[in-house]
Amino acid sequence: MTEGEKEKMELVVIRPDEHDEFMTEEHCHILEVWNRDVDPDVSISRARVEPGMKTQKHSLSVDEKYLITSGSGNMYVGGGGPDLVTVGDLIVIPAGQTQWIENTDSEDLVFYCICTPRFIPASYKANE
Repeated sequence: MTEGEKEKMELVVIRPDEHDEFMTEEHCHILEVWNRDVDPDVSISRARVEPGMKTQKHSLSVDEKYLITSGSGNMYVGGGGPDLVTVGDLIVIPAGQTQWIENTDSEDLVFYCICTPRFIPASYKANE
């Protein structure tokens, strides 16, 4: 990108609407922040797991990173764990790895899911 192109860029601010949060079958509340056809390289969503709950064992066909912003819990990736995760931690989950997260705190466990390339429903596979 040239300097001239950078100067022409306009600020884009995305403010997700809390009313758009939905519950998934895997026991996790999701609020899509950025998941657009025009940007196939990445998607970002906020996930929320209630106290005492854990997500379903699953894998994705895309790489995923979790950035923990509130609460704490146990993370399981690829047969490992439990590993304690808490505010500020970044968890790197390679594509194809079985994973789930468990909220062991008394408050909601909140984290951002960053998928590369972007998440689409076909990316998800439930694991038993």
